[in-house]
Amino acid sequence: SARLMVPRGQGNIFFTGATASLRGGSGFAAFASAKFGLRAVAQSMARELGPKNIHVAHLIIDSGVDTAWVRQRREDLWGKEALNNPDLLMPPASVAASYWQLYQQPRSAWTFELEIRPFGEKW
Repeated sequence: SARLMVPRGQGNIFFTGATASLRGGSGFAAFASAKFGLRAVAQSMARELGPKNIHVAHLIIDSGVDTAWVRQRREDLWGKEALNNPDLLMPPASVAASYWQLYQQPRSAWTFELEIRPFGEKW
């Protein structure tokens, strides 16, 4: 994508990370190493491409996103009660709004990293 954006002199490249981008968790070594690496790639690209007017950002989603697959997985693991709290999963529209916020930022105030979570997610 960057190869096409550089000649145009503009563009946006957004990466999706998870809490594992910042800290590993027990049983998640492979996932954490991949997300750590993704964050490092995004940082390097931001430094290289920012001066070329290409906004590179990394969005950390500290929650499950409320999709049918995630709901079913939670129910299978923890039972129907796991779906009782509407504040534990993030609506896809909320995630999209965060990406839209990044997209609309002026070059003079670009954000590299944005961390989002629903109200009910523990810090």
